[in-house]
Amino acid sequence: MRVILFTGKGGVGKTSVAAATAVRCAQLGHRTVVMSTDPAHSLGDSFDRELGSHLTPVTKNLWAHEVSALHEIERHWKKLHDYAANVFATQGLDDVVAEEVANPPGMDEVASLMWIKHYAERREHDVIIVDCAPTGETLQLLMFPDAARWWLDKIYPWERKAMKLARPILQPLIDVPLPGDDVYASIKDLLLDLEGMKKVLVDGRVTSMRLVLNLEKMVVKEAKRAFTYLSLFGYVTDAVVVNRTLPEGLQDELFRKWQSIHQRYAGEVEQSFQPLPIFNVPLFDEEVVGERMLLKMAEAIYGEGDPAARFYEGSSQRVEKRDGEYVLALKAPFVERGDVELSRQDGELFVTVGNYRREIVLPRVLAGRKTVGAAMEDGELRVRFAK
Repeated sequence: MRVILFTGKGGVGKTSVAAATAVRCAQLGHRTVVMSTDPAHSLGDSFDRELGSHLTPVTKNLWAHEVSALHEIERHWKKLHDYAANVFATQGLDDVVAEEVANPPGMDEVASLMWIKHYAERREHDVIIVDCAPTGETLQLLMFPDAARWWLDKIYPWERKAMKLARPILQPLIDVPLPGDDVYASIKDLLLDLEGMKKVLVDGRVTSMRLVLNLEKMVVKEAKRAFTYLSLFGYVTDAVVVNRTLPEGLQDELFRKWQSIHQRYAGEVEQSFQPLPIFNVPLFDEEVVGERMLLKMAEAIYGEGDPAARFYEGSSQRVEKRDGEYVLALKAPFVERGDVELSRQDGELFVTVGNYRREIVLPRVLAGRKTVGAAMEDGELRVRFAK
């Protein structure tokens, strides 16, 4: 089974590339499901047909799914939703408004995470393709399981015990309903599901991230940041897709200027993302809509190859021994030493780069050793531990 996630800045053509990949996989005989985590779903537009909030047949060997947060909450997290709606209603909100605002922001993406886990566990499909939300939302989504595991380990047991003792005393004194054991049980189920999802996403034998970009300054920079954070959090990126490249021999002055810009950034992309393979997709003379054009795009990307193949295999984290010291090496492309903050607590190492922080549970061989230094070498953060 393969799980392939496509991400990139909004407007670069992620949905078209994901849909084209799915159509090509299905054509090769892989039982394929393509799903969207973007709340503003456009997957159905790529196939030029209506898609529902359930698994919809598209063509032979291909199904599509635009996840609905409302349906997922009603199906899996009704107790959490009902509790939140009850809290808002007691604060004076109209019942209908309370029902609406009880759907927390980002639930579309979290619901989509659950479906990746469900499809992976069912093993009814050979390939799961995910059209992700724009880069920023996707990075927050992929960080969610780490935050959930930390809350489940550190906060949840104490908070549940404290609430169980305090509820009989506090509830008569306040008009806001306090969460009961059934609410905490639902929260625990949700967090465990997220933790299980993380295991699927970081398994490089199963899951790959693919970056989609255009040859423009802001897009390239955002793709580089995404590559940094994906590597930092242990996700394997196996390809870069450069969409809407201009053909050679253009005579129009406007397009020649754009071609010059593209050529400048093409060199930067090739240098920045090596050794990842880079697939170039031309700007077509018609919209990429419908199965015929999606197959045409897939041929431009993959040629005769299988899109489900792993185009690059590498680990984002390893432990090695050097001169009697142990070294934890983390991939962190495009990062300078001054951009990194490190801290230790018990058997955990905290790595902060920019606005993102990763908690790394150290293996036993490192947990009892002191950290004696760190350095950036060849796109890796190398943390040294004492002999």
